[in-house]
Amino acid sequence: MTSLSAKDKNTVRAFWAKASGKAEDIGTDALARMLIVYPQTKTYFSHWKDLSPGSAPVRKHGVTVMAGVADAVSKIDDLKGGLLNLSELHAFTLRIDPANFKILSHNILVVMAIMFPIDFTPEV
Repeated sequence: MTSLSAKDKNTVRAFWAKASGKAEDIGTDALARMLIVYPQTKTYFSHWKDLSPGSAPVRKHGVTVMAGVADAVSKIDDLKGGLLNLSELHAFTLRIDPANFKILSHNILVVMAIMFPIDFTPEV
């Protein structure tokens, strides 16, 4: 895992301070995009009655995902230790394929770039 410099951490914190107010919308849109563009990810949510964009379960889990992002930002000085419980939950209890986190994180980045075109710089 590549460590972040102090400058990188400050950049992340500064961007998150701007983006966090839209966290619910970011999470909902990113999760909806993932489910549409990568339909194989729907298998993890087969217990949901409605997987359509903006549905209650998609919105609720989008909020949960972004709460995890907020938690990561708050623990940016020790991400590995700070997110260990969340990591173990998804790896061992839920058995989520790690490749899906790259897919979801890509969709989060896409949504952030769309919502914050001026602030979402290469440094972010």
